[in-house]
Amino acid sequence: MISIIIPAYNSEKTIGKTIEALLKQSYSRRNYEIIVIDDGSIDRTVGIVGKFKNVRLIKQKHKGPATARNLGAKHAKGSIILFTDADCIPDKNWIKNMVEPFKNKKIVGVSGTYRTFNKDRLIARFEGYEIAERHKSMKKEKNIDFIGTFSAGYKKDIFLKFGGFDESFPTASGEDPELSFKLSKAGLNMIFQPKAFVYHRHPDTLWKFLRQKFWRAYWRVFLYKKHTDKIFRHSYTPKSFYVEISLLGVTCALLFLGLLKLISLSYASIPFSLVFILTLPFSFKIFKRDKVVGLLSPVIIILRNFTAVLGILWALITLPKKFK
Repeated sequence: MISIIIPAYNSEKTIGKTIEALLKQSYSRRNYEIIVIDDGSIDRTVGIVGKFKNVRLIKQKHKGPATARNLGAKHAKGSIILFTDADCIPDKNWIKNMVEPFKNKKIVGVSGTYRTFNKDRLIARFEGYEIAERHKSMKKEKNIDFIGTFSAGYKKDIFLKFGGFDESFPTASGEDPELSFKLSKAGLNMIFQPKAFVYHRHPDTLWKFLRQKFWRAYWRVFLYKKHTDKIFRHSYTPKSFYVEISLLGVTCALLFLGLLKLISLSYASIPFSLVFILTLPFSFKIFKRDKVVGLLSPVIIILRNFTAVLGILWALITLPKKFK
Protein backbone atom coordinates (compact mmCIF):
# COMPACT_ATOMS: atom_id res chain seq x y z
CA MET A 1 0.00 0.00 0.00
CA ILE A 2 1.16 3.51 -0.88
CA SER A 3 -0.09 6.54 1.05
CA ILE A 4 -0.21 9.95 -0.63
CA ILE A 5 -0.34 12.89 1.76
CA ILE A 6 -1.37 16.40 0.76
CA PRO A 7 -1.37 19.31 3.24
CA ALA A 8 -3.92 21.95 2.29
CA TYR A 9 -4.48 25.46 3.58
CA ASN A 10 -7.02 27.69 1.81
CA SER A 11 -6.46 25.67 -1.35
CA GLU A 12 -9.93 25.87 -2.88
CA LYS A 13 -8.56 27.05 -6.24
CA THR A 14 -6.20 24.12 -6.76
CA ILE A 15 -6.88 21.13 -4.50
CA GLY A 16 -9.59 19.69 -6.75
CA LYS A 17 -7.25 19.43 -9.73
CA THR A 18 -4.55 17.87 -7.56
CA ILE A 19 -6.91 15.13 -6.37
CA GLU A 20 -8.30 14.56 -9.88
CA ALA A 21 -4.76 13.99 -11.18
CA LEU A 22 -4.07 11.52 -8.38
CA LEU A 23 -7.26 9.60 -9.14
CA LYS A 24 -6.18 9.19 -12.79
CA GLN A 25 -2.82 7.58 -12.10
CA SER A 26 -1.51 4.63 -14.10
CA TYR A 27 -0.83 2.91 -10.78
CA SER A 28 -3.57 0.54 -9.59
CA ARG A 29 -6.11 2.47 -7.52
CA ARG A 30 -6.43 -0.48 -5.12
CA ASN A 31 -2.81 -0.04 -4.11
CA TYR A 32 -2.79 3.54 -2.89
CA GLU A 33 -4.73 5.86 -0.64
CA ILE A 34 -5.07 9.65 -0.74
CA ILE A 35 -4.99 11.60 2.51
CA VAL A 36 -5.67 15.34 2.63
CA ILE A 37 -4.75 17.16 5.82
CA ASP A 38 -6.72 20.38 6.09
CA ASP A 39 -4.54 22.85 7.97
CA GLY A 40 -7.34 24.99 9.39
CA SER A 41 -8.62 26.37 6.08
CA ILE A 42 -11.24 29.11 6.19
CA ASP A 43 -12.27 28.85 2.53
CA ARG A 44 -14.06 26.03 0.63
CA THR A 45 -11.14 23.56 0.77
CA VAL A 46 -12.88 21.10 3.12
CA GLY A 47 -16.07 21.10 1.07
CA ILE A 48 -14.22 20.46 -2.18
CA VAL A 49 -12.20 17.58 -0.73
CA GLY A 50 -15.35 16.12 0.79
CA LYS A 51 -16.88 15.65 -2.65
CA PHE A 52 -14.28 13.05 -3.58
CA LYS A 53 -15.13 9.51 -2.53
CA ASN A 54 -12.39 7.38 -0.98
CA VAL A 55 -10.23 10.43 -0.20
CA ARG A 56 -9.47 10.61 3.52
CA LEU A 57 -9.85 14.07 5.02
CA ILE A 58 -8.19 14.86 8.35
CA LYS A 59 -8.53 18.27 9.97
CA GLN A 60 -6.20 20.15 12.27
CA LYS A 61 -5.89 23.68 13.59
CA HIS A 62 -3.65 25.91 11.48
CA LYS A 63 -0.14 24.82 12.46
CA GLY A 64 1.69 24.75 9.14
CA PRO A 65 2.54 22.14 6.49
CA ALA A 66 5.21 20.33 8.51
CA THR A 67 2.72 19.48 11.26
CA ALA A 68 0.07 18.59 8.67
CA ARG A 69 2.37 16.19 6.82
CA ASN A 70 3.46 14.54 10.06
CA LEU A 71 -0.16 14.03 11.05
CA GLY A 72 -0.86 12.45 7.68
CA ALA A 73 2.10 10.10 8.07
CA LYS A 74 0.83 8.93 11.46
CA HIS A 75 -2.52 8.01 9.89
CA ALA A 76 -1.04 6.48 6.73
CA LYS A 77 -1.66 2.81 6.04
CA GLY A 78 1.12 2.47 3.49
CA SER A 79 4.69 1.36 4.06
CA ILE A 80 5.74 4.04 1.58
CA ILE A 81 4.46 7.60 1.94
CA LEU A 82 4.45 10.13 -0.89
CA PHE A 83 4.01 13.87 -0.49
CA THR A 84 2.90 16.51 -2.94
CA ASP A 85 1.40 19.97 -2.53
CA ALA A 86 -2.16 21.16 -2.94
CA ASP A 87 -1.15 23.36 -5.88
CA CYS A 88 0.67 20.64 -7.83
CA ILE A 89 -0.71 18.43 -10.60
CA PRO A 90 1.09 15.07 -10.66
CA ASP A 91 1.80 13.42 -13.99
CA LYS A 92 -0.27 10.27 -14.63
CA ASN A 93 2.82 8.10 -14.03
CA TRP A 94 3.92 10.01 -10.93
CA ILE A 95 3.13 7.30 -8.36
CA LYS A 96 4.57 4.55 -10.54
CA ASN A 97 7.84 6.44 -11.05
CA MET A 98 8.10 7.60 -7.44
CA VAL A 99 7.80 4.12 -5.96
CA GLU A 100 10.01 2.36 -8.52
CA PRO A 101 13.32 3.23 -6.77
CA PHE A 102 12.07 1.68 -3.53
CA LYS A 103 12.50 -1.74 -5.12
CA ASN A 104 16.07 -1.23 -3.99
CA LYS A 105 15.75 -1.88 -0.26
CA LYS A 106 18.66 0.45 0.49
CA ILE A 107 16.70 3.48 -0.75
CA VAL A 108 14.79 5.34 1.98
CA GLY A 109 13.90 8.56 0.16
CA VAL A 110 13.07 9.71 -3.37
CA SER A 111 12.80 13.19 -4.87
CA GLY A 112 10.83 13.93 -8.01
CA THR A 113 10.97 17.07 -10.12
CA TYR A 114 8.91 20.02 -11.37
CA ARG A 115 7.53 21.05 -14.72
CA THR A 116 6.33 24.60 -15.16
CA PHE A 117 2.56 24.87 -15.59
CA ASN A 118 2.29 28.61 -16.37
CA LYS A 119 4.86 28.93 -19.13
CA ASP A 120 3.06 31.97 -20.53
CA ARG A 121 4.56 34.06 -17.68
CA LEU A 122 8.14 35.28 -18.02
CA ILE A 123 9.09 35.06 -14.34
CA ALA A 124 7.58 31.58 -14.07
CA ARG A 125 9.65 30.44 -17.04
CA PHE A 126 12.81 31.81 -15.44
CA GLU A 127 12.20 29.91 -12.22
CA GLY A 128 11.37 26.79 -14.20
CA TYR A 129 14.70 27.03 -16.03
CA GLU A 130 16.57 27.59 -12.77
CA ILE A 131 14.97 24.61 -11.04
CA ALA A 132 15.60 22.43 -14.10
CA GLU A 133 19.28 23.39 -14.04
CA ARG A 134 19.61 22.48 -10.37
CA HIS A 135 17.79 19.20 -10.88
CA LYS A 136 20.05 18.46 -13.82
CA SER A 137 22.97 18.56 -11.39
CA MET A 138 21.12 16.37 -8.89
CA LYS A 139 20.51 13.82 -11.63
CA LYS A 140 24.27 13.24 -11.80
CA GLU A 141 24.50 12.41 -8.10
CA LYS A 142 24.41 8.78 -7.00
CA ASN A 143 22.86 9.86 -3.70
CA ILE A 144 21.25 13.18 -2.81
CA ASP A 145 20.67 15.01 0.47
CA PHE A 146 17.86 17.36 -0.53
CA ILE A 147 14.24 16.29 -1.09
CA GLY A 148 11.47 18.83 -1.69
CA THR A 149 7.98 17.99 -0.46
CA PHE A 150 6.32 18.98 -3.74
CA SER A 151 7.34 15.50 -4.95
CA ALA A 152 8.78 13.42 -2.12
CA GLY A 153 8.75 9.79 -1.08
CA TYR A 154 9.96 8.04 2.09
CA LYS A 155 9.79 4.68 3.74
CA LYS A 156 7.25 5.29 6.45
CA ASP A 157 9.17 3.53 9.23
CA ILE A 158 12.29 5.61 8.54
CA PHE A 159 10.26 8.82 8.29
CA LEU A 160 8.68 8.22 11.70
CA LYS A 161 11.92 7.00 13.27
CA PHE A 162 13.60 10.32 12.44
CA GLY A 163 10.66 12.33 13.73
CA GLY A 164 9.27 13.44 10.38
CA PHE A 165 9.45 17.10 9.46
CA ASP A 166 10.68 19.67 11.96
CA GLU A 167 7.49 21.39 13.16
CA SER A 168 9.39 24.45 14.40
CA PHE A 169 9.31 25.62 10.77
CA PRO A 170 5.87 27.28 10.57
CA THR A 171 5.88 27.67 6.79
CA ALA A 172 7.02 25.58 3.83
CA SER A 173 10.56 26.83 3.72
CA GLY A 174 13.06 24.52 5.38
CA GLU A 175 11.46 21.49 6.99
CA ASP A 176 11.99 19.25 3.96
CA PRO A 177 15.75 19.74 3.50
CA GLU A 178 16.13 19.58 7.29
CA LEU A 179 14.82 16.02 7.28
CA SER A 180 16.93 15.19 4.22
CA PHE A 181 20.05 16.42 5.99
CA LYS A 182 19.33 14.20 9.01
CA LEU A 183 18.82 11.13 6.83
CA SER A 184 21.98 11.87 4.86
CA LYS A 185 24.07 12.29 8.00
CA ALA A 186 22.80 8.92 9.20
CA GLY A 187 24.27 7.35 6.07
CA LEU A 188 20.90 6.54 4.49
CA ASN A 189 20.40 6.55 0.73
CA MET A 190 18.13 8.96 -1.13
CA ILE A 191 17.99 9.41 -4.89
CA PHE A 192 16.66 11.80 -7.49
CA GLN A 193 14.01 10.37 -9.83
CA PRO A 194 13.70 12.62 -12.95
CA LYS A 195 10.88 10.54 -14.40
CA ALA A 196 8.56 11.47 -11.51
CA PHE A 197 7.28 14.99 -12.06
CA VAL A 198 4.46 17.28 -11.06
CA TYR A 199 3.23 20.39 -12.82
CA HIS A 200 3.41 23.54 -10.74
CA ARG A 201 2.55 27.21 -11.07
CA HIS A 202 5.66 29.21 -10.23
CA PRO A 203 5.41 32.86 -9.12
CA ASP A 204 4.16 34.82 -12.13
CA THR A 205 5.22 38.34 -11.17
CA LEU A 206 8.57 39.77 -10.13
CA TRP A 207 7.12 40.86 -6.77
CA LYS A 208 5.81 37.39 -5.93
CA PHE A 209 9.11 35.85 -7.03
CA LEU A 210 11.23 38.18 -4.90
CA ARG A 211 8.95 37.85 -1.89
CA GLN A 212 9.31 34.06 -2.12
CA LYS A 213 13.10 34.33 -2.30
CA PHE A 214 13.21 36.71 0.68
CA TRP A 215 11.38 34.27 2.97
CA ARG A 216 13.25 31.25 1.70
CA ALA A 217 16.55 32.97 2.48
CA TYR A 218 15.15 33.99 5.87
CA TRP A 219 14.28 30.43 6.87
CA ARG A 220 17.46 29.01 5.39
CA VAL A 221 19.35 30.83 8.15
CA PHE A 222 17.51 28.73 10.74
CA LEU A 223 18.01 25.59 8.66
CA TYR A 224 21.76 26.12 8.43
CA LYS A 225 21.98 27.01 12.11
CA LYS A 226 20.85 23.43 12.74
CA HIS A 227 23.11 22.00 10.03
CA THR A 228 26.13 24.27 9.64
CA ASP A 229 28.04 21.56 7.79
CA LYS A 230 25.50 21.75 4.95
CA ILE A 231 25.76 25.48 4.23
CA PHE A 232 28.03 25.01 1.23
CA ARG A 233 27.62 21.27 0.72
CA HIS A 234 24.32 19.87 -0.41
CA SER A 235 22.71 18.60 -3.58
CA TYR A 236 20.40 21.46 -4.50
CA THR A 237 22.04 24.87 -4.19
CA PRO A 238 25.05 25.52 -6.48
CA LYS A 239 28.14 26.97 -4.82
CA SER A 240 28.07 29.88 -7.26
CA PHE A 241 24.95 31.16 -5.51
CA TYR A 242 26.86 31.66 -2.25
CA VAL A 243 29.62 33.49 -4.11
CA GLU A 244 27.08 35.74 -5.82
CA ILE A 245 25.23 36.75 -2.64
CA SER A 246 28.54 37.25 -0.80
CA LEU A 247 29.77 39.62 -3.50
CA LEU A 248 26.42 41.39 -3.53
CA GLY A 249 26.62 41.76 0.23
CA VAL A 250 30.06 43.33 -0.14
CA THR A 251 28.65 45.63 -2.84
CA CYS A 252 25.90 46.82 -0.49
CA ALA A 253 28.39 47.39 2.33
CA LEU A 254 30.68 49.44 0.07
CA LEU A 255 27.73 51.47 -1.20
CA PHE A 256 26.75 52.22 2.39
CA LEU A 257 30.27 53.32 3.25
CA GLY A 258 30.35 55.39 0.06
CA LEU A 259 27.11 57.18 0.96
CA LEU A 260 28.68 58.01 4.31
CA LYS A 261 31.62 59.40 2.30
CA LEU A 262 34.06 57.12 4.08
CA ILE A 263 35.22 55.65 0.77
CA SER A 264 34.64 56.31 -2.91
CA LEU A 265 31.37 54.93 -4.30
CA SER A 266 33.34 53.57 -7.26
CA TYR A 267 34.71 50.77 -5.08
CA ALA A 268 31.28 49.14 -5.10
CA SER A 269 31.51 48.68 -8.86
CA ILE A 270 34.23 46.03 -8.49
CA PRO A 271 32.26 43.31 -6.62
CA PHE A 272 29.10 44.26 -8.53
CA SER A 273 30.88 43.70 -11.86
CA LEU A 274 31.95 40.27 -10.65
CA VAL A 275 28.35 39.47 -9.69
CA PHE A 276 27.18 40.46 -13.16
CA ILE A 277 29.85 38.31 -14.82
CA LEU A 278 28.82 35.29 -12.72
CA THR A 279 25.24 35.60 -13.97
CA LEU A 280 26.26 35.28 -17.63
CA PRO A 281 26.89 31.51 -18.03
CA PHE A 282 23.42 30.56 -16.79
CA SER A 283 21.81 33.47 -18.62
CA PHE A 284 23.42 32.31 -21.86
CA LYS A 285 22.03 28.80 -21.34
CA ILE A 286 18.56 30.25 -20.98
CA PHE A 287 19.08 32.58 -23.97
CA LYS A 288 19.63 29.59 -26.25
CA ARG A 289 16.14 28.34 -25.31
CA ASP A 290 14.28 31.56 -24.54
CA LYS A 291 15.79 34.81 -25.81
CA VAL A 292 13.57 37.19 -23.84
CA VAL A 293 14.09 35.44 -20.50
CA GLY A 294 17.79 34.98 -21.26
CA LEU A 295 18.31 38.70 -21.87
CA LEU A 296 16.53 39.62 -18.64
CA SER A 297 18.12 36.87 -16.55
CA PRO A 298 21.11 38.91 -15.27
CA VAL A 299 18.73 41.53 -13.87
CA ILE A 300 16.42 38.90 -12.36
CA ILE A 301 19.34 37.01 -10.79
CA ILE A 302 20.85 40.16 -9.27
CA LEU A 303 17.50 41.24 -7.84
CA ARG A 304 16.94 37.71 -6.51
CA ASN A 305 20.34 37.67 -4.84
CA PHE A 306 19.85 41.13 -3.35
CA THR A 307 16.51 40.00 -1.93
CA ALA A 308 18.20 36.90 -0.48
CA VAL A 309 20.77 39.13 1.24
CA LEU A 310 17.94 41.13 2.81
CA GLY A 311 16.23 37.91 3.94
CA ILE A 312 19.43 36.66 5.57
CA LEU A 313 20.01 39.99 7.34
CA TRP A 314 16.42 40.06 8.60
CA ALA A 315 16.77 36.53 9.94
CA LEU A 316 19.94 37.42 11.81
CA ILE A 317 18.21 40.45 13.34
CA THR A 318 15.03 38.63 14.35
CA LEU A 319 16.47 35.25 15.31
CA PRO A 320 13.78 33.68 17.56
CA LYS A 321 14.85 32.36 20.96
CA LYS A 322 13.63 28.86 20.12
CA PHE A 323 16.31 28.59 17.43
CA LYS A 324 19.14 29.75 19.70
